[in-house]
Amino acid sequence: MNSASAVAFAVLTGGTMGGGLILLLAALPRWSAVPLARRIAPYLRDVVAEEDLPAGARPRQGILPAGDHRLWTRAQGLFGRALGGSDALRLRLAQSGSAIEQSAFRGRQLGWVLAGIAAGALVLIAAAVWGRMSPPIALAPALLGAAAGVGYDMLLTALVRSRRRRLTDELPTTLEFLALCLSAGEGFLDSLRRVAAVGSGEMTSEFRRVVLAAGTGSSLADALAEMSRRLELPGLTRAIDQVIAALEHGAPLASVLHAQAGDAREDAKRVLIEQAGRKEILMLLPLVFLILPLSVLFAIYPGLFILRLGIG
Repeated sequence: MNSASAVAFAVLTGGTMGGGLILLLAALPRWSAVPLARRIAPYLRDVVAEEDLPAGARPRQGILPAGDHRLWTRAQGLFGRALGGSDALRLRLAQSGSAIEQSAFRGRQLGWVLAGIAAGALVLIAAAVWGRMSPPIALAPALLGAAAGVGYDMLLTALVRSRRRRLTDELPTTLEFLALCLSAGEGFLDSLRRVAAVGSGEMTSEFRRVVLAAGTGSSLADALAEMSRRLELPGLTRAIDQVIAALEHGAPLASVLHAQAGDAREDAKRVLIEQAGRKEILMLLPLVFLILPLSVLFAIYPGLFILRLGIG
């Protein structure tokens, strides 16, 4: 066993022992006295907001809690504060349609980072054992951990982009369906309820949330404005602004929705034309870098072959 193998073995055994000691310390009960804030918090819940209470004073929700997860919760909090952007992350999670909360997303991202670090550590130990140690390999744990965290964040970004694209595609049809229901004599809330019950897709699921919010005490205008702020779609924002203005001034909603559906279709047509222009440029890449060089090669190679043979 050479020195590199000895160092790798020492790092592996030391890391395993340190992890076991940390787990044992985390499982031990706390012998210190309960803080005053936690002792008086249950008696002040009627005058103190829920978010201002200590974490241990609020009752836990869930099914059969298996144990104490204070260490993991604290690690999630530190990881989330280090990355920052809590409001932006909350908005992106809402736009992606995911049911997980911000803390759960940060916990999963932290798990991906730890998995990447563990994979990099295994690569580092394997390289040390085989005698292939080099400075780039020494950075493998940090690089793989960072790549795993960034990859999980990019996955959320891809989900948001995909869902926003589906919402934009469904918007004109949904607005026309609403306009048809209004033309048939139904009220706006009844039309929303019918679309939410009959339709399927991302936009109808958002309308279900609006109907649920309107049925639980929120005004219809506030529920629509909250959906507009959450999704941040230009076409939907314009349509909701026009609908709220029509509701306040008593204007006919059917004609407003027909006009907004036409505008949404024009926007979709413009987006398709822009995408076609970008795809046309991308289609030139294989033509310039693959087809044209092969054509030149097929045209020149026979002449070079003949010159090499000295024919003619």
